[in-house]
Amino acid sequence: MSQKNGMITLIGAGLTGPLLALELVKRGFQVEIYERRADMRRVHMSAGRSINLALSARGIHALKQAGLWDDMQKIVIPMKGRMMHSAASEITFQPYGRNESEVINSISRADLNIALMNAAEERGVKVHLQMRCTGIDLSRNILQLRDEETGEKHSAAAGVVIGCDGSASEIRGEMLKRSRFNFSQQYLDYGYKELTIPAVCGGRHALETNALHIWPRGNYMLIALPNVDGTFACILFLPSGGRDSFEQLSTRAAVLEFFQSRFPDAVPLMPDLADNFFANPVGSMVTIRCSPWHFEGKALLLGDAAHAIVPFFGQGINCGFEDCTVLLELLDRHGADWNKVFSGFERARKENTDAIADLAIENFVEMRDRVGDARFLFRKKVELALQEKYPQRFVPKYAMVTFLRVPYATALKRGQVQDRMLTELCEHIDRVEDLDWKKAERLVYSELSPLELP
Repeated sequence: MSQKNGMITLIGAGLTGPLLALELVKRGFQVEIYERRADMRRVHMSAGRSINLALSARGIHALKQAGLWDDMQKIVIPMKGRMMHSAASEITFQPYGRNESEVINSISRADLNIALMNAAEERGVKVHLQMRCTGIDLSRNILQLRDEETGEKHSAAAGVVIGCDGSASEIRGEMLKRSRFNFSQQYLDYGYKELTIPAVCGGRHALETNALHIWPRGNYMLIALPNVDGTFACILFLPSGGRDSFEQLSTRAAVLEFFQSRFPDAVPLMPDLADNFFANPVGSMVTIRCSPWHFEGKALLLGDAAHAIVPFFGQGINCGFEDCTVLLELLDRHGADWNKVFSGFERARKENTDAIADLAIENFVEMRDRVGDARFLFRKKVELALQEKYPQRFVPKYAMVTFLRVPYATALKRGQVQDRMLTELCEHIDRVEDLDWKKAERLVYSELSPLELP
């Protein structure tokens, strides 16, 4: 059995797989996908591990390149900022950007996945569903497969293999068996559980529609993202053990008491809270780093298979789609010289994916601990004032990551410089009007070079 010449085989029909597949077909390749799950368009998939996604500049760019963004806008809801819910049920709004064009877009993972699979099949991609890849002979590109419906096992010749099979990647597992493969995984001591705020009369949202709602409580938080059907997908993030943890919420009474005391304004919106809580599993969150991502021009890891991150910057899907953008640009430049394309891809992405992994963990602390802090909010006002005065030089870290396609590593480094500047400029003042603009200008021009902005 020999490798299929001219064929590209993708493992995983999640999100990056179908997007990459349809773009490869446009470039004249034959593409097939193997996916372990049943067809979500025909079989109801259990809830509980489908954290809503936040599409922003990088993901939107990839969808525009594929000619899909116009259609996707039917299933997204723009979120203009964070709506903060205090323990006393007070609500405050924090805009994400300088104006209403700087938004992030809430989208159901399932809706996006279905749309991408439909588009891929319409372009001629062959999707083999309920076919789990259980291994690969990397030297010959022979896949080991198991039919999830019948249990039958067999092998199949593959083309060039791209592992889009997520954080538990089988392709990465085979690479891990080879010498000189670096791998690390770091789990947060936190879990998450998906809950739901149902729509109210007429299919309307029970809360402000165009916002990401956050109930920050120091060591944990609840968030809610709007869906187009009027519901909110809620995610409770809690420590795994100890005080105020999932470990303690083992009975319906404990769950209801916890929510009534910590999130009092959310409880009336969640009539099926206890049933919902115990019906859905507790998910885990992991950061994965590895290298190399490729093997002899025959196989490549992409997306979460190469660099899984925690969800707190809303960049998982955007980072994965940007992987597709970069890989396709290299393919257009070098043709099917897979050694050159794959090695160039890792060089272009590894530093940046390491950076967004760090930024995502950092943003978790910000979301749960700091967004309700008065000094933090004041720094945000100063940050926006500096951006307004020096738009080519002082660009907030959040804007670089979310609204622009500045490399993640650049955003991380510049963000660290800007954080030091903000600490120095805000140390002895409480009003933006008292900012020492001469000092600010000296710092900005001495420490920040101009950014190339669109």
